Amino acid sequence: QALHSQVTGLSLFRRTGIPSYGARMASYEVTLRDKTVELVVGADAYQQEGPMTTFFHLGDGRDVVDCWSQRVASVRTADILIVRRADESAPLRAVG
Repeated sequence: QALHSQVTGLSLFRRTGIPSYGARMASYEVTLRDKTVELVVGADAYQQEGPMTTFFHLGDGRDVVDCWSQRVASVRTADILIVRRADESAPLRAVG
C-alpha cells in the first residue's frame, strides 16, 4: 500500500499570533477639569465603572472589554472633560 507523498507547497505550521513589536502601543489623552492632561499609555479601550472611568488593555485578538482585559488606569468620571485617543507621532498640545 502506497502512502501519498505529494508536495502541496503549504506550510504545516502558520503563525496565528500578533507579532510582539508589530503594532504601536495605544494611548489616550485625558483632559481633566483643572485643564491638566494625563496620558494613559497601553490602553486599547475605556468604559465607565460606577463613578470611575477605567482604561483597559484588551487581550490578544480581542475587540471588547472582557474578563481577560487588564485594567491600566482609572480616573474619576466627574473630573474628566475630554478623552481623546492619542497618536504616538503627535505631540501633546497645551490645553487652556
